Amino acid sequence: MPLFEVETTSHIIITWAEDEAAATENVRESYPLEPPVRVTRRPRDTWVISKSALGITGATDPCSTARDCLAKAAGDKLHAIRLYMQHTGADLERSRKAIESNMVMGW
Repeated sequence: MPLFEVETTSHIIITWAEDEAAATENVRESYPLEPPVRVTRRPRDTWVISKSALGITGATDPCSTARDCLAKAAGDKLHAIRLYMQHTGADLERSRKAIESNMVMGW
């Protein structure tokens, strides 16, 4: 199955799909308020993100709670921060850092 890169106004989504139409539909299901602005079929079946290009150095520790909150919030950072605060009891600054660092790591 081909790998597609679908860009919206706020996100770049990587998804497997049978064709471009199916890739677009996958994104519309997850982000109904963000119409795709670009759909590209990737030439290979893998996707690589350079951590140094994103400004990430040293060891990374993805947080499953933060990623769950991002998924429930459909990528809405502010809503994800609120959910994270509610689930963990963390303060605003700690919650913001957890959500933002997981967004950068490609939740």
